[in-house]
Order: sequence, then C-alpha cells, then structure tokens
Amino acid sequence: MAFELPPLPYSTSALAAAGMCQETLELHHGKHHQAYVTALNGFVEKNADLQGKSLDEIVKLSHNKPDMAGVFNNAGQHWNHILFWQAMSPSAGGKIPGKLEQKLTADFGGVAQFKDAFKQAGATQFGSGWAWLVIGADGKLKVTKTPNGSNPLATGEGTALLGCDVWEHSYYLDFRNRRPDYLQNWLDKLANYEFAASKL
Repeated sequence: MAFELPPLPYSTSALAAAGMCQETLELHHGKHHQAYVTALNGFVEKNADLQGKSLDEIVKLSHNKPDMAGVFNNAGQHWNHILFWQAMSPSAGGKIPGKLEQKLTADFGGVAQFKDAFKQAGATQFGSGWAWLVIGADGKLKVTKTPNGSNPLATGEGTALLGCDVWEHSYYLDFRNRRPDYLQNWLDKLANYEFAASKL
C-alpha cells in the first residue's frame, strides 16, 4: 500500500491572516511534501524489507543507517509534515488549554519561558531542520531540535506534541530570512495548542 499525501486540515488560504500565505502552503504541501511521499514510495517499491511496514517502522528502521539515508530523509520528512499540518490551525493563537498551560508552567516556569526555549531551538538549528515540543519518557515537557528530516521518533527523545519546520521553504515568502520572526509568529498565531494538549 503506497503512502499518500494527506489533505490539509484547512484550506490553503486559511492561515494567510496569521502569517502563512496561500502560496507558501501550496508550494510546501503540494510540492515539497508531495515530493517526499513520491520519493519514499519509490524506495519502498525497490526494497522488499520496507514493504508492508508502517511509516513509524520505516523511520526507526532507517535511522542512522548510511546506506538508507535516502529512505530516512524522505520517511522522516513525510512523518514530520503530517504532524506539522496538524500542529497549526486557522483558529490558533488563542488561550492555551488549561492542562497544557499548567504543564508548561510546571516544566518551563511559564508559557513565555517555553516560547523563548522553542524560539531559541528553532533559530539556532543551523541550516535546515525542526524545533519540537516533546513529552519525554520521564513525563516532562522539553524542547528539542533536529537537523534536516530527523525527528523525536527517530532519536527517541519523546513523543512530539508540536513540530515547527524551520527549512527556508516554510517561511521565506512570508518572512524572507527572518527565521526568529517566523518562529515568534508561529508560536503566537499558528501553533495549534489544542492539538498539543490532545496528545498529552
């Protein structure tokens, strides 16, 4: 069964008012994410060991294996983007659900401190990559970052609650080279904290 590009959970114009224009979404979802899915299916077709495996299984199986770098990059990016689209919402930017706010306060010292840590992680990820809010095996929330197509599933750093794409194609049309501004806007106006709370 081939992997498929999931539909966006909102229209391509739905996030424009919050700082992610329609062209960004059309290119990012329709071209970039689609290319990862297409490439991944090509790898699976040629490798019997990958056939019938779930996306999670392929990500874990191919992680840190130089001979499977192409598989990992495309599987990782497919996994990352599935979460990324859900981690944003046209109705975001409102109040953080109570249980998540309490947890952020307990583990970071407050919502502002969490946002600072997240912004710092994304802004200091050299080149392409991702910033994440994860819940670790110890039950504590933490912020991590990964390069390129890697993710917390592969690294074992915890369960991802939010993931923000800091590859340039995510923000260049809207913010040019101002990655910190993109991250601040993403946290304040795009991040779907209801989704994050549902995964706690």
